[in-house]
Amino acid sequence: MLGISVAGAIYCFAVLRENSKKDEIARQQIESMNAEIKRLRGEGEKLQQQLSPDQQNLLIAANRLVAHKDFIWSRLFSDLEGVMPGSVSASRIVVKNVFSEGDQVRAELEFAVLSHDYPSVMNMIDQMNNSGVFQAELRGQDLQKTERSTFTEYTLRLIYSPTYRLSAPSTEVAQNNSGGAQ
Repeated sequence: MLGISVAGAIYCFAVLRENSKKDEIARQQIESMNAEIKRLRGEGEKLQQQLSPDQQNLLIAANRLVAHKDFIWSRLFSDLEGVMPGSVSASRIVVKNVFSEGDQVRAELEFAVLSHDYPSVMNMIDQMNNSGVFQAELRGQDLQKTERSTFTEYTLRLIYSPTYRLSAPSTEVAQNNSGGAQ
């Protein structure tokens, strides 16, 4: 009986020693990873210090988009296409901010369009404001001349309020209701 007890104790000490070795290896790996995280954060801070204020604001807005994961770009483009006449073309979209009001996601955009025809742009702005999806405001216009044509770039401030609502992730599980029919 004493032999079994001694063998059990030796086995327990061996397991304890092995676990201690594994624990030390894991502790070293954690320290190494923490050092790498600290180094990468330092590099990130150096890069952020080199950014202009506009670039920093753009980075913040982009991070918000990624963090929210609830802004549907294809829907924005589809909604824009629905209000833009054929004589007006988009030249630039800049996301200034994405935010939520209640369960409604909204985006503040700088939107630039090109057109030869001022009335078409004003008609587009009216359509945007009457759509219930956009609030558009003309902020500037810049005459552009090339060898072949003359046109104007119009800069708008848009508040985009898509018609979809934010919802909590669904916990429902799809069920196969095939019954016995084949």
